[in-house]
Amino acid sequence: MKHIVLTGGGTAGHVTPNIALIPTLKAAGYQISYIGSYEGIERKLIEEMGIPYYGISSGKLRRYFDPKNFSDPFRVLKGFHEAKKLLKKLKPDVVFSKGGFVTVPVVIAAKRCKIPAIIHESDMTPGLANKLCIPSAVKVCCNFPETVSSLPADKAVLTGTPIRQELMKGDKEAGRQFCGFTSDKPVLMVELLKAFQVIHLCGKGKMDETLKGTEGYVQYEYIKEELPDLFALSDVVISRAGANAICEISALHKPNLLIPLSANASRGDQILNARSFEKQGFSMVLEEEEITDEKLLDTIHQLYDNRHSFEEAMSAGKQMDSIHHIVSLIEECVLSKK
Repeated sequence: MKHIVLTGGGTAGHVTPNIALIPTLKAAGYQISYIGSYEGIERKLIEEMGIPYYGISSGKLRRYFDPKNFSDPFRVLKGFHEAKKLLKKLKPDVVFSKGGFVTVPVVIAAKRCKIPAIIHESDMTPGLANKLCIPSAVKVCCNFPETVSSLPADKAVLTGTPIRQELMKGDKEAGRQFCGFTSDKPVLMVELLKAFQVIHLCGKGKMDETLKGTEGYVQYEYIKEELPDLFALSDVVISRAGANAICEISALHKPNLLIPLSANASRGDQILNARSFEKQGFSMVLEEEEITDEKLLDTIHQLYDNRHSFEEAMSAGKQMDSIHHIVSLIEECVLSKK
């Protein structure tokens, strides 16, 4: 049986594209194993799917001063030896990496073990982890056309980002019942109550107890099974501009307002992602520094009033069959190895 090792972790964005690939990989006859960090978010998500999971040591490689910069390189080195030992034991035909610092030792170890590794970069510019992995990869999949020119010509492949297919099967009425909403107001996935009913996906530990019971407003730390229904119910979406999130929103043709993380809080990749989608007519964009209550309200109303033009732009956009494109690259690597 063909065997693939998937790796990626640190955030959900480094795991969900791998999860999107799993059903097609299984259908293609692959045995699947997963290498992630000891206790990262990826462990729970992957183990819930019944995929064998192997944890390794992981350290973050930073561009700024931090006391952990002195200890983390040793964690990465330990992770490399653990990954190398695992790969020799598992003997996969190919490795597919979605990014995150846990993947650096895995991809480098794969090259040392003469196992082809394919990596995927969702953002417009590669992050540090993927920059370190590129020399050890046989192919680099990317999400934005603009990214291709910044990658080695013999490795770059424009594939788009794998989207979980269950998101396409949401039931609008099931979502309405789950939230307890009426049908007399549009639904916004985030926050505004006078003109909209609001679904607020807050993140772990960030719920505001004072808002519980507010009519037309529901908040959740995390949604799993019901997420497709909530997307189906939503008329417009407000989101950060992480590549996986905006690709899912675009694939669902949901008019959206993107508020990217500022350059002060990130390496600026979300700003580039958001501006690319804005340029294509898929999104409206507000940067954090320019937000006021009035401007945010005006922009959301403008988005809703012009929602059909955004829906049309996304419908007319070239939707790549990312899952099958990437699985085809994986198959080519496996065949070339034999």
